[in-house]
Amino acid sequence: MLEELGHSGAAEAGEIGEAVKLAQSTEVDLAILDVNVNGKVITPVAELINARNRPFIFATGYGSSGLPPEYRDRPALQKPFQLETLAQAISSAMRSAPV
Repeated sequence: MLEELGHSGAAEAGEIGEAVKLAQSTEVDLAILDVNVNGKVITPVAELINARNRPFIFATGYGSSGLPPEYRDRPALQKPFQLETLAQAISSAMRSAPV
């Protein structure tokens, strides 16, 4: 979907430890974080990305109530989502990103 929208993926992780390493070292314009990665909540990764002042979007099958409480003000995509919804979320997150 990202490529269809003209973006590219810089990194992808299937477990929290790997995601933490990537969040510490990979330069990104925006992150899309699945709330639950292999049974673990993504909060440590969100904290790292937030500390780097990078925008991020959550993807979740649990709705906004499934978001970590401290990040319920962040954009969330309800899975499964459509291309148009992803495009809107990316645009919104990028507009509100720190300069």
